[in-house]
Amino acid sequence: MQHKQESFYKQAKKEGYRARSAYKLLDIQKRFNIFKRAFYILDLGCAPGSWLQVAKKFAEDNLTKYKDQFYHRDHYKIMGIDIKNVSPIENISIIQKDLTLPEIQEQIDLYFQNKLDLILSDASIKKSGNKFTDNIKQMNLCYTILGIVKNNLKNKGNLVIKTFQGSDFEKFVNNMKKIFRFVKSYKPSSSKKKSNEIFIIGLQKK
Repeated sequence: MQHKQESFYKQAKKEGYRARSAYKLLDIQKRFNIFKRAFYILDLGCAPGSWLQVAKKFAEDNLTKYKDQFYHRDHYKIMGIDIKNVSPIENISIIQKDLTLPEIQEQIDLYFQNKLDLILSDASIKKSGNKFTDNIKQMNLCYTILGIVKNNLKNKGNLVIKTFQGSDFEKFVNNMKKIFRFVKSYKPSSSKKKSNEIFIIGLQKK
């Protein structure tokens, strides 16, 4: 398994992605087509920026791919938010701030001035090693993100959010089912086998 993780790392370096986590998102896209008609995209917990790189690639492709009578735009807007410093990426707004702060909403409004097509979150708490408390903290973070989703994601918009498998997992999934028409949990092949991380994909916000 270590060899497999190493190969993802080498592949990321070769293909110009900042981290091997890019392949988690590419895997999710392949399975769920989350980037379909996605032009306004928010990435929460975006460091080091590999998901922003993937989002930019699909948003650029979408400008020419979806020139039809259905929903399309002639531009894209992508914002990344993280408490850590993230090196700039051309045509992407990166905010270094704690995403749980109330003023985050103001910055989202200011930049997008519209509802979003897709929200991504690979955000994670700083693990202490105590699985029980880590799980509670991660769930609290996920519920904060769900609040951002409710306020900013458009009707029929999509969400990808990372959580940990634990006692409150099913409850969180049920909460997502109230917001989205389709809810799926998924562990990408590039996720570390021993990791208890899992991604929940919410498709078509109600």
